[in-house]
Amino acid sequence: MTRQEKPIAIYYEHPDWFRPLFAELDRRGLPYVRLEASRHHYDVSTGESQYALLFNRMSASAYLRGHGNAVFYTRNYLAHLERWGVRVINGPAAYAVEISKALQLSLLDSLGLPFPRACVVNSAPEIPLVARDLRFPVVVKPNIGGRGAGIVRYDTPEAMRRAAEAGLIDLGIDSTALVQEFIPARGGHITRIETLGGKFLYAIKVFTTGESFNLCPAEICQTEDGVSAAGEMCLADAPKQGLKVEAYEPPAEVIEAVERIAAAASLDVGGIEYIVDDRDGSLMYYDINALSNFVADAPRIIGFDPHERLVNYLEQEAHRCATDIGSRFSAAG
Repeated sequence: MTRQEKPIAIYYEHPDWFRPLFAELDRRGLPYVRLEASRHHYDVSTGESQYALLFNRMSASAYLRGHGNAVFYTRNYLAHLERWGVRVINGPAAYAVEISKALQLSLLDSLGLPFPRACVVNSAPEIPLVARDLRFPVVVKPNIGGRGAGIVRYDTPEAMRRAAEAGLIDLGIDSTALVQEFIPARGGHITRIETLGGKFLYAIKVFTTGESFNLCPAEICQTEDGVSAAGEMCLADAPKQGLKVEAYEPPAEVIEAVERIAAAASLDVGGIEYIVDDRDGSLMYYDINALSNFVADAPRIIGFDPHERLVNYLEQEAHRCATDIGSRFSAAG
């Protein structure tokens, strides 16, 4: 197998989320392999990669589907690939941001960008104490989440204290959580901006009733039996759950900020979400998604199929990597 013929590796966990990506790769006849993150192994002494590149599509919410074994394993695997010089789309740095809401807020702070006030805790009894300086309502978010998993809103300090004393607050699989001020959304929506190659791709407004913390706009963000899990919401359920999505063109300064976030997070492909506080009109960034599912029915909503542009990007990166390797071999010879 020549370097140009090496397949693109798609490293993924969810069985359904990437069907559109696979379909576009199949349509073009591109060589690729599917690597299931929850059933995977690698040889630590392996040097030259058998892949043109690896596209990391591992989800922070994998533990909700019984695949928690892959969450921390992936961190080690991506670091291994990076040490060997393998090109990874959404590599170790981006994945570290994906699986840590605390790290996301620290990154936003380092860029001087606004975000909801929050504290990070590793002990549930600490939560009522740190919440004393926050404005209620307050939400508690597991550090490793995804799809709104484990997020609980408390409207009063008393309700939070009772939950903590009763041992009802779950900090998640790494025993870390955010205690964060809840932001009422102006206009009843959040804005999600997708990036590709670190640049603006498209933006959408996602409208919600406010009863769910899962605002994934993809029609396949559902449990495997096709029914949305408690407290979750997806576009396929919009008529009965109140979720509506529409295209949007953000201000230039927002696009610039989002591209700064993508660069700081080493995010090759991903989405950034922000909200406008209905109380004072302030804009706040609050979520960075290295695993970002494109909006359902994209040609109708945003006017093009983002999976076509994604595969263009993968092709270009694979070709660039092959060219770079070829140049290094020629120079060595």
